[in-house]
Amino acid sequence: MSRPFHPVALAPLRRRSRRTAGLAVLALAAGLLAAVPAEAAPADQRRQRDFAAAAQEFGVPESVLLGVSYLESRWDFNAGTPSTSAGYGPMHLTDLRAAGTGTHHDEGEEDPRGDDARRAKLPATPAPKPPPPGLQTIDEASALIGQDVATLRTDTTQNIRGGAALLAKYQRETGDWRAAVARYSGAKDAEGAQSFADEVFDTISKGVSRKTDDGQTVTLAATPVSPVREQAGTSKAECPKKLSCLSVPAPYQELPNNDYGNHDKADRPKSQKVEYIIIHDTEGYWDTAMDLVTDPTYVSWHYTIRSSDGQIAQHVPTKDVAWHAGNWYVNAKSVGIEHEGFAAKGTWYTEAMYRTSAKLVGYLARKYDIPLDRAHILGHDNVPGTIPSTIKGMHWDPGPYWDWAHYFDLMGAPLSGFGRPGSPLVTITPDFATNQPAFTGCETAGKPCPARGSGSVVLRSEPTDSAPLLKDIGLRPDGSAGTMAVSDIGSRAETGQRYVVAERRDGWTAIWYLGQKGWFRDARTTSPAFGLVVTPKPGLATVPVFGRAYPEAEAYPANVPVQQVVPLPYTFSAGQRYSVGDLLGSEYYSATTFDPANHVVVKGKTRYVQIQFGHRIAYVKADDVRILPAA
Repeated sequence: MSRPFHPVALAPLRRRSRRTAGLAVLALAAGLLAAVPAEAAPADQRRQRDFAAAAQEFGVPESVLLGVSYLESRWDFNAGTPSTSAGYGPMHLTDLRAAGTGTHHDEGEEDPRGDDARRAKLPATPAPKPPPPGLQTIDEASALIGQDVATLRTDTTQNIRGGAALLAKYQRETGDWRAAVARYSGAKDAEGAQSFADEVFDTISKGVSRKTDDGQTVTLAATPVSPVREQAGTSKAECPKKLSCLSVPAPYQELPNNDYGNHDKADRPKSQKVEYIIIHDTEGYWDTAMDLVTDPTYVSWHYTIRSSDGQIAQHVPTKDVAWHAGNWYVNAKSVGIEHEGFAAKGTWYTEAMYRTSAKLVGYLARKYDIPLDRAHILGHDNVPGTIPSTIKGMHWDPGPYWDWAHYFDLMGAPLSGFGRPGSPLVTITPDFATNQPAFTGCETAGKPCPARGSGSVVLRSEPTDSAPLLKDIGLRPDGSAGTMAVSDIGSRAETGQRYVVAERRDGWTAIWYLGQKGWFRDARTTSPAFGLVVTPKPGLATVPVFGRAYPEAEAYPANVPVQQVVPLPYTFSAGQRYSVGDLLGSEYYSATTFDPANHVVVKGKTRYVQIQFGHRIAYVKADDVRILPAA
């Protein structure tokens, strides 16, 4: 049962009568409620006025309307593009006919169990299932306010009116604003819907103010409301107490021909330390993800988070190893979290999903003592290929439109503001809203993507805007330069990553990147950082770079096949420096049979240093490099 509002908030949050609302609309139309003429009000207040007017027109508490919109879109327009769950505009009105689907590339990643002798192509991802028809809220809103769906997708004023009309309708049918907000989430399960409502009212109680992606200043004043409910605690999922978490187990099951799926039993952190949390997107809708992760013949991951309401489902216990990252060394030492959505075609992620994901990652980081930085909280696009032949097929999700800066702010671990001015070590920190690289291929190969905020910084081979992009010999063995394709990460740095400055010239900065100097305009693009760097030891012209930190051959027991340590096709030369992410021992988790009694963790004497080498991390042997303070 939903709780009533805190008594202090009852008056402003009580729904107006139809007569009162009607009079308010007439007065507004006559200009009697406006303190100043609309044309005299600041241009950046238009969206605030739209929320106020829609709240008056439909009898919705303004704080509720603002709170719902913030949890869906942070009040942004997002260039009229759909969210990762097909929602449009500040009110996230869903239209599945206009929103598209996307796909990862599945070729080239290693066998999910990491055995070099059994490397194979991963199963192809089936076509995504669309969300259920009940989430098509744009049609319902269109009927309520008499505006066509195309207008609701592109006109923010009408989009807000449509969302307000829906909330008012849901309140009339449920008799309760919390229930109306829960229904607005579109969640099919009561726990997910209620969790969304709790987040909305928590936002209302705290208040928030920000400038939107199209320059509108919007404020939700803090309004006291009753505390959010405590979760019942009946779920078996490993999750923060105040979040709704479902248990949707992935099967550990024997298959024909001495095969099994779809993950491995383990005993982490007793057997191996969990070093990483890997952020993915599903390249499909929620129902598709649930079908795939419960298929014993497919791969697996630990958690999925739903876009519309932030609902979390756990599939694999965190002590066990899921098959999610395309790099067995990383799999064995990470937790994988999938987020409903698409890296390119659905180009923005909802605030509801960011919030619950940030809370989940914070919980896991505390549980496993994982640093909250971009050397340990990785995108799938930051996971290295294991050997030269797997580089090209590695995935690139969650893509350039994932807002890493906002995500880390939600975790209380901001990515900027550390280090002394002039430091040779910098953190990539572009302004997400105004940084809009001209990517192509979001919908059609070669065609421009919509102009959208991004955390990516494109690197050039010389300090001019017309210079070619860098070369990534792993992605393009022919030595050709990178492209602006949205999936091409070979000449791209990402928010939160740390690099060593190679040169500064006329407002441009060059960083060491894949053995080259990568140039970018440095106006508000980086923040000074402090930390450690590596460079080849004296006398070494180059040092090999690896995609996994496996032990030396002598460390393997006689019954465990030796996994070769094969260098990647890049050059780390004397004079170059790269940021240190961590110091690591060498490990290989041998888990190629269904019986966990046969699983073995092989630990060697070789030590590795994790570095930020390109867009992806890499490993070098500690014996090959000097570790120095950045300064």
